[in-house]
Amino acid sequence: MALKQVLDVYEIMDDIHVNGKAIVAYAKKMGIEDAIYERVEEGKGATDFIRMLIPGKNGKTAGGAAPTLGIVGQLGGVGARPERKGFVSDGDGALSVVATAIKLAGMAQKGDQLEGDVIVTTHICPTAPTQPHKPVPFMGSPVSMATNVHITVDSAMDAVLSVDTTKGNRVINKRGFAISPTVKEGYILHISEDLLQIMQTSTGDYPVTFPITTQDITPYGNGLYHLNSILQPSVGTTAPTVGVAITTVTAVPGCSTGASHETDIAEVVRFCVEVAKEYTQGNCSFYDKEEFALVEKLYGSMKHLQTSGKQS
Repeated sequence: MALKQVLDVYEIMDDIHVNGKAIVAYAKKMGIEDAIYERVEEGKGATDFIRMLIPGKNGKTAGGAAPTLGIVGQLGGVGARPERKGFVSDGDGALSVVATAIKLAGMAQKGDQLEGDVIVTTHICPTAPTQPHKPVPFMGSPVSMATNVHITVDSAMDAVLSVDTTKGNRVINKRGFAISPTVKEGYILHISEDLLQIMQTSTGDYPVTFPITTQDITPYGNGLYHLNSILQPSVGTTAPTVGVAITTVTAVPGCSTGASHETDIAEVVRFCVEVAKEYTQGNCSFYDKEEFALVEKLYGSMKHLQTSGKQS
């Protein structure tokens, strides 16, 4: 169960004064000793980036060899004030990953410490801008996507789950969440069977996936259409990255308030927790290493898709 963690974190985030300091203070209170934040401003306002480490028994921070899972909360902001009052749908990614960190810390305190480390990152901005997008408006961000990726994607992450509200489209028409194919170094690989199994076990329903295109895995700012920013973490790492999209039946703007569904977010948290358990124990693979080596041998590197390309 993870609904309590979601509701508790929501009450903290649904505040015009929420910032990194408040989230880090709460994380420390709940047992996450290694929690820090950094305020970044690039002329359009400021946002606080948060990093939380939940150490594993045999994780790298303990001198062990267990793999490290990264869980990134991808978003523009948790609020669009003063344009909109209250917590916006776009904030679900941040809410999901912070609640996941709190849940994992609580498990460790009760004796269920994971085998490997989990690094959780996101950012907090209650006054983010909005921007035009079809079919519905997007949330903007006070900082560039390049800055976002540079700070939230940690080199210690061996695999990445990128959690993002993905409601402003007509591609996914189901309430709950869906997962993407694995993206690694410019390649869109087949969907992980292990993640599909974890999804259907944790939800008690058929697993749901969503399509992505080559454009979606290229960096923002190159002039190409992107479904949203869910796969942006993949441009900043060689680690396999999977998008965890929080979804709805109808297209809902990221700047909408009253559009966050606590039970759906709790499902995402349960999924992330179960992936963390299995991945750090070596029981879950995001991709087939031998197949990836073969595809690179046959067709070469696709790392150029992680760059801005040939800009004039």
